[in-house]
Amino acid sequence: MTVQQEAAGGEALEVWIDQDLCTGDGICAQYAPEVFELDIDGLAYVKGADEELLQAPGASVPVPLPLLADVVDSARECPGECIHVRRVSDRVEVYGPDAE
Repeated sequence: MTVQQEAAGGEALEVWIDQDLCTGDGICAQYAPEVFELDIDGLAYVKGADEELLQAPGASVPVPLPLLADVVDSARECPGECIHVRRVSDRVEVYGPDAE
């Protein structure tokens, strides 16, 4: 079973970063530069559809299916354990520090 298949049974996912826990290592931006970027403050943020960094606390963006494996790898490898991937439908975290 691929990561895409196991993720949420095909359900839409979104990702957000807890900047209070971000260590600024940039691993997420290396794995998925289309989704994550480091800002001038040294912290990682998710990027909106227009490439703008979303800096509001808890701001989330949809996880594009072709990038799901990269986003999941980012969450798994993040030393700050600050990347959260959850189902849009019920907001249950499926990858990240609060995943069951």
